Amino acid sequence: MTVSRPSWLVDGVIYQIYPASFADANGDGMGDLVGVIDHLDYLQWLGVTTLWINPCFVSPFTDGGYDIADYLRVDPRYGSAEDVSRLCEAAHERGMRVLLDLVAGHTSDQHSWFVDSSGTAEGEHADRYIWTPSRTIKPVGYEISSGDRDGCFLPNFFATQPALNFGFGRADPAEPWRQHPEDPGPTANRAALRQIMSYWLDRGADGFRVDMAASLVKDDATGEHNRRLWWETRAWLDREYPDAVMVSEWGDPVAADAAGFHLDFFLHFKGRAFRSLFDNGQGIQVPDWEPGPCYFDAAGTGSAMEFIDIWDSVTREMGEGATVCLPTSNHDFPRLACGDRDAEQVRAAMVMVLTWPSVPAIYFGDEIGMRFIPDLPDHEGSRLGEHYNRAGSRTPMQWTAGAAEDASGQSRYLPIDQKSDRPSVAAQRDDPDSLLNLVRDLIRLRTTHRALGSDGAVEVVAGRDQPYPLVYLRSHGDTRFLVAMNPRRQPAETTVPESLTPKASRRSWLGRGTTLDGNLLRLDGFGYGIWSV
Repeated sequence: MTVSRPSWLVDGVIYQIYPASFADANGDGMGDLVGVIDHLDYLQWLGVTTLWINPCFVSPFTDGGYDIADYLRVDPRYGSAEDVSRLCEAAHERGMRVLLDLVAGHTSDQHSWFVDSSGTAEGEHADRYIWTPSRTIKPVGYEISSGDRDGCFLPNFFATQPALNFGFGRADPAEPWRQHPEDPGPTANRAALRQIMSYWLDRGADGFRVDMAASLVKDDATGEHNRRLWWETRAWLDREYPDAVMVSEWGDPVAADAAGFHLDFFLHFKGRAFRSLFDNGQGIQVPDWEPGPCYFDAAGTGSAMEFIDIWDSVTREMGEGATVCLPTSNHDFPRLACGDRDAEQVRAAMVMVLTWPSVPAIYFGDEIGMRFIPDLPDHEGSRLGEHYNRAGSRTPMQWTAGAAEDASGQSRYLPIDQKSDRPSVAAQRDDPDSLLNLVRDLIRLRTTHRALGSDGAVEVVAGRDQPYPLVYLRSHGDTRFLVAMNPRRQPAETTVPESLTPKASRRSWLGRGTTLDGNLLRLDGFGYGIWSV
């Protein structure tokens, strides 16, 4: 099954913005929405078409803003609802769309719903959260109420994030407090999601990235009730806002597609599709992640076929018109430039992200090779457990050299010895050989030629029998491009069929460290190339 998707989403390039770290317009040391507005010309110049803004709503920031205390107000650190409307209007004038973050699974414990719910078991919002009937009944994972209510509540991630009650997929005699998804509390929460979405869509937003989309209904082993919830939401969206979209944080594109989402990501916490490409084990370490080498690593011990085989299986099961979002990284995972993988090595990774038939998503700063910085102190809930510290992916955007010392309010992230010699937009924008200009050229090439977009065909030419280099053919109609990359330190070579050998009259669109002698293709370490064939 494949749901319908608007062309502006599947033909576009997403750019993710963590608002606290992107741009500070008012000089208070914190990124804000006006800062985003002020840099829309840069994003238009880069060529991205859709902006995804991480949560910007009222919050005590015990989890970086994912603990929302009011869905309908922008946190003062970022601006106002009027700034959201101004941002959307200014983005639309430049041909860009805006996705906001919908945190559907939990609120802050400071949200008025939870304050009311924790005060009494009889109030208006008593059943908006998941409660046991007594403080003496505390299953594993539940937290004791700090209010007047005699009970324990179920949180998500942090004790400050009580889970909203969307019901349970099955009853359990040992937990008689479990409610059915059609009970009044879960029904009220589903209606509230639509009210929140409507409020921001009416103010110019084009859709939402939905946080924790797979986990709203608890203990839903078959996923039936979560699918029903999202299809109900999708049917309402199609009726009331037919050009708006829902993009899920599901990490399982087949399941998300079956639930009615327009797009889902390959993500680090679900399988190895994403991590088999980029996880070099030198950033965030999570003990229960399935280990394995990654392809984009100088050691050259990985294989792109681990990703490609999963891609083939997923898109085949989703059916015609299927596509998946492939990000460079995100606010919960190390940047591409991590450990001993530097900006030069990132080039080949960018070539794949921007020429594969997925929808690409660039995490802010990856286009200039900003580095993941390890061992930073916890900042606004960036640390989840002993090994999972996300602070190193949330440092300020480097607009100018030295900007880390005063931009976006997080200078305390950066140890003194790491504040110099950092990549910046200013240093790279006028350098035609920079990573930034490579990314810009790749986006322009992709958005100009459908053969390199999400609906172009892909055929692996080399990379199955020997992992390096990876070579594939992209095509749409009579237009064909040969794409090659060697993300390891050692040179690599392969032969390509005579029918795919670029002719002398055909243009080599871009490349570095590649030679083609007849049908013998050689690539230096970290080399890449794109040819018209």
